[in-house]
Amino acid sequence: MNDVLSTALTRPIVTNAIRIALVVGSVLNLINQGEALISWSGISWPHVALNFIVPYCVASYSAAKNQLNIARK
Repeated sequence: MNDVLSTALTRPIVTNAIRIALVVGSVLNLINQGEALISWSGISWPHVALNFIVPYCVASYSAAKNQLNIARK
């Protein structure tokens, strides 16, 4: 698990995961809370944060696992 974490925290993976999280998180927020975001009322801020955090975690984990699998071959 330490290998995955240290690989996931490398600069290229972090940069790419942030880009993916910004795009996917924005789309998820528009889908899930579009009307609330447009009117700036009734926004669930924890859900807004999770819509960015979850794609970041998925992207960084999958990139790290992929890089480790390539290195082991």
